[in-house]
Amino acid sequence: MATRYFHHLSSHQAANNLKRPRATLVWPFGACEQHGPHLPLATDAIFAQRLTERVLARLPGDAPIWSLPAQAIGFSPEHSGFPGTLTLPASLLIDLVSEVGSQLAAQGAQRLIILNAHGGQIGLLQAAARQLRQRAAGMAVHPCFLWSGIEALEDLIPSDELVQGLHAGLMETSLMLHLEPNLVAAERPTGGKNPCSPAAKPPNGWSLEGDAPWAWLMAEVSENGVIGDSRGANPKLGTALSNALENQWLERFSALLASDWPPRNISARS
Repeated sequence: MATRYFHHLSSHQAANNLKRPRATLVWPFGACEQHGPHLPLATDAIFAQRLTERVLARLPGDAPIWSLPAQAIGFSPEHSGFPGTLTLPASLLIDLVSEVGSQLAAQGAQRLIILNAHGGQIGLLQAAARQLRQRAAGMAVHPCFLWSGIEALEDLIPSDELVQGLHAGLMETSLMLHLEPNLVAAERPTGGKNPCSPAAKPPNGWSLEGDAPWAWLMAEVSENGVIGDSRGANPKLGTALSNALENQWLERFSALLASDWPPRNISARS
C-alpha cells in the first residue's frame, strides 16, 4: 500500500495527490508536558500520532488521506514549573496552524483535520482553525479532540474517573501501557495532594473543566502532576480504549471521506 505519510511522498507525488477530489490531511497534535512521575512527556503526542496511524491504516488503500508530521510541542502553560514541560505562546501556535494550513490549501488540499490529544489546547486550536478557515476559504478545517464523544468509554471507565481523571490517570496510563509499555514507569500514582485544599474544591455548578470551568494551573491542584487515579491501569484496558478510539475515528473519517461536507467558498456576510 502507498504511504499514508504526507512527508514521505516525493514533491511530484504530493502535487498529484493534492489534486485528487476530497484530498484530506490529518495533523496529529500533542504536547511536551509532564504527565506525573510515571508517563513520558510526549504522552499526548504519542496518542495523537499512533491513533492517526492506526486509523489511516484501516482505511481503503486508495482513500485520499495522509498524515502530516505530528506537532509534538503545543500550548501547555498550565504545566509550567514541572521539569521537562515545553510550551509555545498561544499566538505562535495560532500562527503555525494558519501558516501551514494556508500553504496546504494553496497546493490544493480540500480538508485539514487537526486531531488533538491535549485537552489544554482545545479552545486554542478551535480559534486557530476558525482563523485559518477565513484565510483559506477553499479548504475545510476540522479541529478535533481525540477523546471527545467516545461513547464506549462510559462502559470501560468508572464514572468518577471518567469525569475526574483528567491527566495521567487510569485512561492515559492504560492506553500508554498498550501503545508504549516500555515508556511507563512502575509507579502507579493517584492525584497528588492538593496544595490549595480545601479551598480548591469548586462550588456547585463549577468544575476544573466543562461549561463553567476554572483556568487552573497544575501546581495549584496537584503536587505530583496527576489528576485522577492510575492504580488500576493495565494493558488490557489500554487495548480496549485503543480499539474504541480507533473504531470511532475510523467511522468519522470514513463518513467524511465519502461526503462533500462541509460547504466551502461561501462569501462572508456582515
